Amino acid sequence: MGFGASLSLQRAVAAEVPYLRRFARALTGDATSADDLVQDCVERALTRLHLFDEDRALRTWLFTILRNLYVNELRQKKRRGPHINTEDVSESELSRSPEQLNRLAVIDVARALDELPDEQREVLILISVDEMSYKEIADVIGSPIGTVMSRLSRARNRLKVLMDGEAPNLRRVK
Repeated sequence: MGFGASLSLQRAVAAEVPYLRRFARALTGDATSADDLVQDCVERALTRLHLFDEDRALRTWLFTILRNLYVNELRQKKRRGPHINTEDVSESELSRSPEQLNRLAVIDVARALDELPDEQREVLILISVDEMSYKEIADVIGSPIGTVMSRLSRARNRLKVLMDGEAPNLRRVK
């Protein structure tokens, strides 16, 4: 790869940062952690541009790096022990104006997303927010397309249950 190709790839990586940041924010639920994750991802990508396969989509390659960094971080946290999160905003601090009611709805969605298993949440975010295809997501997470589809279906069903507060309709299997 020549210097010109490397420079254009660096610019292309920089153009993907907003998409990486949105995906990282959805994974971590925290802007600061998301920014750290994106920074690590971009650093890794730029130092390993020689490994990029130009037959592959750049976004898919970057999302794969970001996801792998996130999974590695989760494994390290699990080894270190549990981390207790505190609420940044108490319910009493929120007023009931229409803007605040919208904010409460966003908080409810964020909490429901946090309740989803990581595998389901990431597929839901990649489809809904980043508008990736099933094939692109399969490449990012390293799973078959059928797995992507089943995780998405389960995520949507679970999210509906969490948002509506309903028990799932189960059918008896004999």
